[in-house]
Amino acid sequence: MLNPVTIVGATQAAFTQVPSGIASVAILAANGARVGATIVNTDANALLLRLDGGTVTAANYSVSIAANANYVVPFRYQGAITGLWAGDGIGAANVTEFTA
Repeated sequence: MLNPVTIVGATQAAFTQVPSGIASVAILAANGARVGATIVNTDANALLLRLDGGTVTAANYSVSIAANANYVVPFRYQGAITGLWAGDGIGAANVTEFTA
């Protein structure tokens, strides 16, 4: 027998901006209320993301976001996300987190 799935929509959105840098940094903290998020890389250098919240290096990352591109976090992923830029620049990660 199939179990019904309840889809929870977002009721709030929060915007944060994380300045670019060449050291591993928190992009999003773990959040049990998160239903979605987007991350926009405004830097000229690629933004490397690690979706398990671990320390990002040039060899250990999950996703690479090109300059002026965006990434949609997988639906209902609630874990921590860390990031590191491929070079020293002047941009940021513009992060919008959607919660229920």
